[in-house]
Amino acid sequence: MAGEVMTPLLPCGSIDEVGEFYQMLGFEQTYRQVRPNPYLAMRREDINLHFFGMPGFEPAESYGSCLVAVPDIRALYESFAVGMRAVHGKLLISGTPRMTRPRKRKNADNLTGFLVVDPGGNWIRFFPRTPEAKKPAEPVPERGRLRRTLADAVVLADSHGADGQAAKILDATLAREQDTATKIDLVDALAYRAELAVRMDDPELARHLLDRLHAIALTRADRRVLADTLSDADDLQRILSAPSVD
Repeated sequence: MAGEVMTPLLPCGSIDEVGEFYQMLGFEQTYRQVRPNPYLAMRREDINLHFFGMPGFEPAESYGSCLVAVPDIRALYESFAVGMRAVHGKLLISGTPRMTRPRKRKNADNLTGFLVVDPGGNWIRFFPRTPEAKKPAEPVPERGRLRRTLADAVVLADSHGADGQAAKILDATLAREQDTATKIDLVDALAYRAELAVRMDDPELARHLLDRLHAIALTRADRRVLADTLSDADDLQRILSAPSVD
């Protein structure tokens, strides 16, 4: 029978801390109790997330996670980003809580998705509700080694949280391919590696990578293709210009 509704119940150390975080993202509180057990319900349109408090709970040890299928990935991400900037003056891209940027995931049928890690350490994964209609099969040009490594790095870091391993494989391929890769692939790889540097608390390296990126001569057509990447790089510059890097 259709019409079923599922609501995830996720752990946290403080329902108040979690509530403030989701209010920043545009959610509203629909229920809250402290006794006999801490419990919180948050809603944004049709997204419902419920949380139960656990004294002494460590977010870093959380296995809480859920998938959220949404009609417009980029619009939701931008809305969340507006809320973060309004409260913090920048995006939160490292530590807990944090949010990744929308990117294609080779481990999710190449769908574009992003991740929110809340103060309870819960991984909320957002993906498109309806995949793009498949086009008739056409010959696909072989992707360069740097592009393939970048796809692997995104899976390691954005899907599994293995930032250090992602940085390691990307550094090795950048060193080998930087003189032969296409400008598009090189800019994408440098921008993502700079983001990893920020996540790993290495702002000096992030600035160096962004300087390399901006030194690449791009045509107007290149800039159209790289519009999202260049916008993300501008966000990284703002994060690095802030008083501290989270």
